[in-house]
Amino acid sequence: MASRILIIQGHPDPQGGRFCHALAEAYAEGAEAAGHEVRKLAVSTMSFPWLRSKREFEEQSPPEVIIAAQKEIQWAECLFIIYPLWMGGMPAVLKAFLEQTLRPGFAVSGGGKWPRRLLKGRRARIVVTMGMPAFIYRWFYRAHSLKSLKRNILGICGVSPIQTSLIGAVEDSDAKPRKQWLDRMRMYGGKAM
Repeated sequence: MASRILIIQGHPDPQGGRFCHALAEAYAEGAEAAGHEVRKLAVSTMSFPWLRSKREFEEQSPPEVIIAAQKEIQWAECLFIIYPLWMGGMPAVLKAFLEQTLRPGFAVSGGGKWPRRLLKGRRARIVVTMGMPAFIYRWFYRAHSLKSLKRNILGICGVSPIQTSLIGAVEDSDAKPRKQWLDRMRMYGGKAM
């Protein structure tokens, strides 16, 4: 059964050519070869202001580019989010994009302790690349920023299930692991997972 997939490229370099870009392209190739419909958003090419207050987050209308991104998220059944680990977390531009996009009324509604989750029915795969070995990030650093994205951002909006891939040592010159990861992304894309 064909799925609607939205690839959210979170690498902050708009020039492309990074391993994150190659991984996202491999995922798209696998998905399209399997008959899935794929759309892409490159956060680095979008121009939007950063939110600076609770009032802006809750009451201000998002800019047109964010409204367009929200429509793409509503269209999607599967979100593929990819980014490099920067200073232990996602790049600031990706965090700013998520803050602008996943606002009350779009991603959640209602007050109180447990808001209504408005993005139920969507699943996600998060891919994080990093210079350190992935097991160090997972075991020593406890993958805290990934856990926050899964639980506190996507999970609170109702996105489930959420699969993850941590790709470490991306700056090593050995081409074999890179090829294996590209092949794995094509396989994940074909399964829309």
